[in-house]
Order: sequence, then structure tokens, then C-alpha cells
Amino acid sequence: MNNNDRLIRLRYALDIKDPDMVEIFKLGDMEVTLEEVREMLTKSKDSYDNDRDDEEDTTVDNVMLESFLNGLIILKRGKQDPKPGQPERPALSGDESINNILLKKLKIALKLTSEDMLDVFNKAGVRVTKGELSALLRKEGHKNYQECGDKYARSFLKGLTILYRG
Repeated sequence: MNNNDRLIRLRYALDIKDPDMVEIFKLGDMEVTLEEVREMLTKSKDSYDNDRDDEEDTTVDNVMLESFLNGLIILKRGKQDPKPGQPERPALSGDESINNILLKKLKIALKLTSEDMLDVFNKAGVRVTKGELSALLRKEGHKNYQECGDKYARSFLKGLTILYRG
């Protein structure tokens, strides 16, 4: 699953319109046009045809996806003023798995508790224990950190779709 798929699934799950997507990117300090958003949300031909033009695809890299998630947090929770001694903008996560970042930032943006997250996984038909969820939400480098695979990320987005769209 690539970042375009993650963005498409998240947009569908939360029922976000294209102009709102542009605004969310702007809140995350990334300027994109409506046309660029539409290109990001278009399924690439690679799933159907191996002979594809990479110039035609607008791929979403990790920085773009994390900026979108930061903008979603600001949209849903409001802008947080930095405390004295803190940088104006939080640093991007770097080498951490994008699926782990996705889970953490959606938890913050949607004000989900760990119990809520377990319910979302259950709605998608995936049984996750509290310990497994805790390991997925840990910071990379922690002894109990577990990298989140595509299956968990896909299932979580599916559960969000069931929760928000019925």
C-alpha cells in the first residue's frame, strides 16, 4: 500500500471533499492546488498495467502525507501554541514507519482513546490486543516498539470507514 492509497482511503473514510483537502494541506504548511489534489486521489494505472508513465502520477511522499495528517490535527483540534523553548513547527518523524505515524496522528486528530481504536479494528474484523496496540503507538527505538504493517493500517482505515460512513 502506497501513500496515495492511504490518502484515498482516509479521504473516503472521513468523507473529505477536494477543497477541504487543499485547506488541510495548507494547515499542514504545504501548498497544493485543487488539480494536484485530484491527481493524488486518482488511482494509478500500475494495478492494471505495468507499462505506466511516472510523469502522469502525482505521488504522495511521506512528508506530504505527514503534512496532511498535521493539517488534519489542526483542523479537528485547533492550532496549539508552542511553549517557550519549543520549535514553532514539530519536526517530521523521519525514519519511523508511515503506518505507525498514520495511527498516532489519526488517534490525536479524531480524539480516539485506545479503547476506541480497538473498536475501530474490531469493526474491520481484526482482533488487536491492548499490548499490540500499545506497541504500535510507541516511539521507534523503544524496546516494545512494533512496526505497523500494511494489513493493520488498511484494517484501521476500513474500520474508520465503517464507523464514519456506516
